[in-house]
Amino acid sequence: MIVAGVMSGTSADGINVALVQLPGRGANPAPSSPALRSSKIRQSHSLLAHEEYPFPAPVRRAILAMMNAELASVADLARLNFLLGELYAEAVADAARKHRLKLDLVGCHGQTLYHQGAPQRFLGRKLAVTWQTGEAAVIAARLGVPVVSDFRPADMAAGGKGAPLVPFLDYRLYCDRRIHRIAQNIGGIANLTVIPANASLSQVIAFDTGPGNMGIDAVMHELFAKPYDHNGKIAATGRVLDDVVTRLLRASFFRQKPPRTAGREEFGRAFVSHFFKLCRGASKNDIVATATALTARSIAVAVQRFVLPKFNLPATASRRPASQKQSCSQMIVSGGGAKNPTLVTMLRRELRPLGISLHFSDEFGLPSEAKEAVAFALLAHETWHRRPSNVPSATGANRPAILGKISYA
Repeated sequence: MIVAGVMSGTSADGINVALVQLPGRGANPAPSSPALRSSKIRQSHSLLAHEEYPFPAPVRRAILAMMNAELASVADLARLNFLLGELYAEAVADAARKHRLKLDLVGCHGQTLYHQGAPQRFLGRKLAVTWQTGEAAVIAARLGVPVVSDFRPADMAAGGKGAPLVPFLDYRLYCDRRIHRIAQNIGGIANLTVIPANASLSQVIAFDTGPGNMGIDAVMHELFAKPYDHNGKIAATGRVLDDVVTRLLRASFFRQKPPRTAGREEFGRAFVSHFFKLCRGASKNDIVATATALTARSIAVAVQRFVLPKFNLPATASRRPASQKQSCSQMIVSGGGAKNPTLVTMLRRELRPLGISLHFSDEFGLPSEAKEAVAFALLAHETWHRRPSNVPSATGANRPAILGKISYA
């Protein structure tokens, strides 16, 4: 069957659509289709096509304004829900039409407006909550196929944090008998999946490492009125304020053991305001370089503290036996941050003393910007077949859970 995975991330920069062939009913693409130039995902799963659709500027501003907002109009929240449903449907329809593919199912993550993975007290009860918006009934009606949406609550109802959910795909893609691997996604928030050599799915762990592109984008918007640092050019000309990075990494989040999740609640407006105060007096380029370094170093800190012990390897390459000098540990990077050469260079420099080589998901047949959308196509496929697809060792759930809700056309 052909499943469309739909994702719009914490950065709210646009919609990613992945068209994926998965086992089950559904026609194969026509022989003339350009989608036959597919990449294989563990043999029976093929990425047929991938498209990106930027949000119109007013829509992006509205989404960002409503994320973690202390005050938001209920009417505007309802309107945004239905508007995003229309935009998601239009994006999927355009991608399917462009690649001449007939869809059987859609898996739509939706746009996260609020995520609180740890229980907090509310009206006499302790609750963990999440909210992804984008009306699935609208998508199903416009496309004429069923839609699986709202994936995170089922895991939270089972005692999990509702995130991360991509490890289900990471395990299928990257598990290897001999090589320890870390699948590192750098979106608005950076998160990783740890897949020890020859691991079972129950041995996989995953967690958010901290800010990904979110902090960099916020700084660029404030200082240069630009949505992001294109190719990391501004960061490349700045000097990293190491003392600022060190102070920020003392925050309790970075010491918190997995499973853990983060969002704009941790690294949004308040965090960026604090960051600017610490950088007071520095040049604009230095501030962007420092925000970029924070992302790279927070990933490396998370790896050193919480990942290397799982691999049962020495903490630094210099302490390895001669037989282990060639790295048997890999980090595979995906997400928007993979397109930032300055960030990638900083991350590679941070990983080198840990004996970890850096790679890109493109090297494994999956474009880095398509990975999360592919993941939600796979999760929707599992839900449609009534199979659980959370990874309790990653989310902290007390049992496997079938994720999502189905809207029928």
